Amino acid sequence: GAGVALVTPFKEDLSVDYDQLEKFIDFQIDNGTDSIIICGTSGEASTMSHDEQIEVVSACVLMSMEESQ
Repeated sequence: GAGVALVTPFKEDLSVDYDQLEKFIDFQIDNGTDSIIICGTSGEASTMSHDEQIEVVSACVLMSMEESQ
């Protein structure tokens, strides 16, 4: 299967852009991606706090569950 490491989109105020992140996730699921890697080296994890990383991963799990139903 194919796995894709997503970037974490940010707004100009440096908060996570959850609307854009959901679009990225939806696109991957709609196009048959087998796994989505969140907060990896492409996901700017080194610039995010641990709490931000947990929030992003949690949000992605919920978004992917909603999209795959």
